[in-house]
Amino acid sequence: MFNVDLIELPEVKQVNEEGSRYYTSDGEVKYPSVTTILGSDPEKKKSLMEWRKRVGEEEANKIGTQAARKGTAVHNLIEAYITNETLPEAMPNELASFHLLRDAADKYIDNIRVVEGKMLSHHLRCAGTVDCIAEYRGELAVIDWKTSRRLKRKTMIDSYFKQAAAYAVMFEENTGIPIKQLMIIMACETGELQLFKEQRDDWIDSFIELRDYYETIS
Repeated sequence: MFNVDLIELPEVKQVNEEGSRYYTSDGEVKYPSVTTILGSDPEKKKSLMEWRKRVGEEEANKIGTQAARKGTAVHNLIEAYITNETLPEAMPNELASFHLLRDAADKYIDNIRVVEGKMLSHHLRCAGTVDCIAEYRGELAVIDWKTSRRLKRKTMIDSYFKQAAAYAVMFEENTGIPIKQLMIIMACETGELQLFKEQRDDWIDSFIELRDYYETIS
């Protein structure tokens, strides 16, 4: 059993307009999601286009749909687990990835403060939904659960660190509680678990640069 002591965050609503996700607290000011901002990265767009061209549109759509469905299912499983709730039904491949995340949670995580928490930042001019904020090895951290078809090199997941850094800043803005530690916990279909630990202050400037770029093209 995990110690669950959830922090109440200010109410934020999610709206979707023209294929993009926005968040608002008052219905007037709408901020783009962190993922929308990250998706504007020219290098990321180029890599995605090259991959789709290489595998073909049909196969790319199939892989994307399967990955999204599995990612959602695994997130639902780990969220239920760390909040001591009954696990939803799942397919065997989804359970296999969940078991990897579960083992990491059992070993390293406790004192759950936020699960699927929507946050908005006037400072960063964006918003988003953080997977989890909890103590990792006794230190408060932004925790992002990921699934992957294969092992990833650290250089391949810059966007994950930028995303987590943005959530850390949002959390402090909303609660006054600072978070320095970022944890990416990734379950791979190879049966291996990857743990990536970074510091907020090493990544937040890169996120802000990309946020500024997004605003110039929007």
